Amino acid sequence: MYIDLNKISNNPNYSDSIGYKNVYKYVIFPLRMPQISVEKINGKWYYSQETVAQIDELYNQVFPWYVHKLQKIIPVSGHKRIFGIELWQIVGILFLMIFTIVIIIIVKKIIYSVLEIIQRKITHKTSDFDEKLALKRLAHPISLFVGIKIIDIAFPSLQFPIDINTWVFLSINIAETIFLIFILLKLVKVVMGIYADYTQKTDSKLDDQLVPILNNFLKGIVFVFGFFKILRLFGVDATTLLAGATIGGLAFALASQDTVKNLIGTIMIFIDKPFHIGDWIVTSELEGTVEKVGFRSTRVRAADTSIFQIPNSKLSEIVINNRGLLLFRRYKTELGLRYDTPPELIEAFVEGARKLILAHPKTNSEMYNVEFTGFGDSALLIMVNVYFESLVWADEQSSKHKLHIALLELAKGLGVDFAFPSTTVTIENFPEKKGLNPKYDTNKEHVDAAIASALTKFEKEYPSEKNEVNQ
Repeated sequence: MYIDLNKISNNPNYSDSIGYKNVYKYVIFPLRMPQISVEKINGKWYYSQETVAQIDELYNQVFPWYVHKLQKIIPVSGHKRIFGIELWQIVGILFLMIFTIVIIIIVKKIIYSVLEIIQRKITHKTSDFDEKLALKRLAHPISLFVGIKIIDIAFPSLQFPIDINTWVFLSINIAETIFLIFILLKLVKVVMGIYADYTQKTDSKLDDQLVPILNNFLKGIVFVFGFFKILRLFGVDATTLLAGATIGGLAFALASQDTVKNLIGTIMIFIDKPFHIGDWIVTSELEGTVEKVGFRSTRVRAADTSIFQIPNSKLSEIVINNRGLLLFRRYKTELGLRYDTPPELIEAFVEGARKLILAHPKTNSEMYNVEFTGFGDSALLIMVNVYFESLVWADEQSSKHKLHIALLELAKGLGVDFAFPSTTVTIENFPEKKGLNPKYDTNKEHVDAAIASALTKFEKEYPSEKNEVNQ
């Protein structure tokens, strides 16, 4: 490692800030090799006694065991210089490159086989999924990383001058960091591929939305890690930089509290899962389908296809009615029959409506009500309360249509009229005029035939499995 003399203080009363007392000591490489230090004696800098005592140990850490033997076997002709480099060093570089390439090829094959076995045990899937997961592709960057490590260990034995070693080892360390970042990014891709495959098997779509968010978050962590590691190679104290970034981040967070609140709201939404992607939600301000949950806001599409962007901090606090979690879709309406409808036909209409609901292919046959519930201003009120099994809005409307048509057919067959707002004026004596009141047929055979006709027609148009079971 190259000692930059310009960084050593010229102050005759220099005192180390790390904690040495009464000794003017300076640690040259505090991050990479803190064992090496210099101390000021009589106005001059010397290697410290601690450093001198560790020379043999430090030498053995840096230079491989075979350096002494290598020096002994080099002939005199090997010390001839070409462009300032000794001949044995050129041969050593060529040998090191060939040896490294061979090791990379061998290591790549071994790691590829190992990762393939691991991938098969993890996925239990077909080869198509294995290729998509690409766990085996980690073998190439890992083998290159091993090759760089071999060069890092063996290159000191070539004993190049310090100015060359400074740039060579800086390049090697940068290359190691780049390959490490590449390996971690590939690993993130593999992990997120496994998680994405898992989310596709779940009913919830909210965890599908979490895949890209987690992917970007993990990639960001890898890049930040690589950034600080490269700064450390250039002698920058990453701890001091991180502390400054933390203080600056705190100040920024205080200045942007809404953003922080939205981020916390996002975390709470993913933890509590009050809704999923595709759910129809109703709040005090809007209702619509959840399309996307982001870091800051959630996108909801209303029934008129317009888009609402709701801050997650607000969405995590308000009351949400999640219509997407309904077991059934309830439909309730009131039918008004004319006041002059005979009780027999009212009972027959109610009975026929119940049978139509049981025959309907999309209704819950255990949850329904059809009752004569009261007397309105202009009609006798029949309550129809049903539960449709499909939670899709379009299917619900189609189911309503089928039920409405069947009820109209039933009323037509029974001769029952639906009322409308009206006022009745009774004239007791009107010469040579007949009353306008309709004539009702309450004969039991006619009533049974009308109900059977309406039910048969409905079952032919809308057959269902329930009808087959009933038959």
